[in-house]
Amino acid sequence: MSDPSPSAVLRGALDLSSLRHRPAAPAPAGAAAEQPAGGGSRLIFDVTDQTFGEVLELSRTVPVVVDLWAEWCGPCKQLSPVLEKVVTELAGRVVLAKVDVDANPQLAQGFRAQSIPMVVALVAGQPVPLFTGAVPEQQVREVFAQLLQLAAQHGVTGTVPADEGTEPAEENAEAPLPPLHAEAYAAIEAGDYPRAISAYERALAENPRDADAQAGLGQVKLLDRVQGLDLGEARAAAASAPLDVEAQLRVADLDVAGGHVDDAFGRLLDLFAAVDGEARATVRDRLLELFGLVGDGDPRVLAARRRLTSLMF
Repeated sequence: MSDPSPSAVLRGALDLSSLRHRPAAPAPAGAAAEQPAGGGSRLIFDVTDQTFGEVLELSRTVPVVVDLWAEWCGPCKQLSPVLEKVVTELAGRVVLAKVDVDANPQLAQGFRAQSIPMVVALVAGQPVPLFTGAVPEQQVREVFAQLLQLAAQHGVTGTVPADEGTEPAEENAEAPLPPLHAEAYAAIEAGDYPRAISAYERALAENPRDADAQAGLGQVKLLDRVQGLDLGEARAAAASAPLDVEAQLRVADLDVAGGHVDDAFGRLLDLFAAVDGEARATVRDRLLELFGLVGDGDPRVLAARRRLTSLMF
């Protein structure tokens, strides 16, 4: 992987190649062109082992959020309405594909769904791991904001028209981006990450509680750090110098960008335990930054934070 930013983020930790070319079932007569075959609406619909190929193609136009669920799963019944609400409010900028893992074992295997609910996005045909478990609505919104930024970086900025009679209420209509957010968004599209970082930092200076700016800043900082890095070279350098803080930080960033979150946290926690002084503070700060990027409610973050606390005290 010679160009891990941002394509590595989109590759994530999943391999869907076995499902990519699966023949799709014929679309029902009169189905909208934007809607994959299956039940539901244009924005929220069911997907099966047979229709998944259509969803991959749709993800080249608009980001697709995949909700892996089952009828017996209690947390799924808590999370799914939240996903549907947020997707509906985004008014076609994101669509939601629902996968019943019991009825679609090939998709469950392809997504490595070891526990549910599990939520993964598809952008330009590539998987983006998002989160597992029932998470709060605010965290869902923050993750979707990051997803839209990644999608824009790959030119996936289309929309799907809502069904007739199901337009979102006027109060939920998409508002113009605040000026600094718009500046950051334009910079991301242009690949100018330093300018995007500056815009988000100014937005946070104006409003330290701006969750969208905080989420965007963390994502863009990661993209800026991994841009141009070669994964093989970075791993070789880290292996030859296990206490070289900068070398270990580079691999941890690449691991997070590639979806290997546990590997990144484990590497930095081991390093934190082995160094002291200013080096220790540097490792701690990067861990805290990556915790915020992955999400404070993520089980991997909670486990890593517990270990960090035990190492500190």
